[in-house]
Amino acid sequence: MLTIGEFAARTRLSAKALRLYDRQGMLTPAYVDDVTGYRYYRADQTERARLVALLRQLDMPLARIAEVVELEGEQAAHEVAAYWAAVEARLAGQRTLVDYLRAHLSGRSSELYGKFEIETVDVPEQWVLAQRRHVLADEIPVWIGASLGRLEEAARGCGGVTGAPFVVYYAEVSMESDGPAEACVPVADGGAAQAWAAGQGRAWETQARLEPARRLVYTRISKAQVANPQIHAAFDAVEAWVAREGLEVAGPCREVYFADWDAAGPEDPVCDVAFPVS
Repeated sequence: MLTIGEFAARTRLSAKALRLYDRQGMLTPAYVDDVTGYRYYRADQTERARLVALLRQLDMPLARIAEVVELEGEQAAHEVAAYWAAVEARLAGQRTLVDYLRAHLSGRSSELYGKFEIETVDVPEQWVLAQRRHVLADEIPVWIGASLGRLEEAARGCGGVTGAPFVVYYAEVSMESDGPAEACVPVADGGAAQAWAAGQGRAWETQARLEPARRLVYTRISKAQVANPQIHAAFDAVEAWVAREGLEVAGPCREVYFADWDAAGPEDPVCDVAFPVS
């Protein structure tokens, strides 16, 4: 048995840290003297203590460390990998946010716009199932995922999905302004879509409508860049390009989601930020 001082020296953890880990249930002493309150540890607890210390170097929260140290082998490794994937996604989003803030605060936004590659595409007329809602900025991510998921499921009964789902913004969406925004999924069978919307679609406030043919000016962005407010730089870059080319915006802006969001990494392209033009 090792005293707390001896165990601290062996594991390179402070006595204060060991007391904290005891309170969290991550590293409980093998024996506590009822009279003196002194803590004693077994030598074979050293490996667990060092694992806790290594996980803390990843800034892993104590509650999550408590879960990891109870897992075995591959399960523990999978949990560490999942935690770090979330960290990398957050860091990627923060990097793009730093770029946006530096350009915005220094008055050099035009330099940031130059990082976006602008292209045009002609989109043919298409039937879509659409759900329009008033939503605030912090509600957008959850609403988009849920709404597009429901519409894609409904599209199976309308000849299937025939194009990339997209979201149209009819007015500003921020923490003060709630749009509205409209989630849209292109479908093959317009008649079936109208019939579905007239029946089951009422419960979801969903309609079937014919989206006219449009020319879109767009830029492609990564998953990390979709976050708010970073995405505003992409919208601004497209809008600036439209003005320089002497074109006119001919409708509300939109986001076109062409990739599997859940499978994509933070640097993978997932979305086109677009304006219809004439």
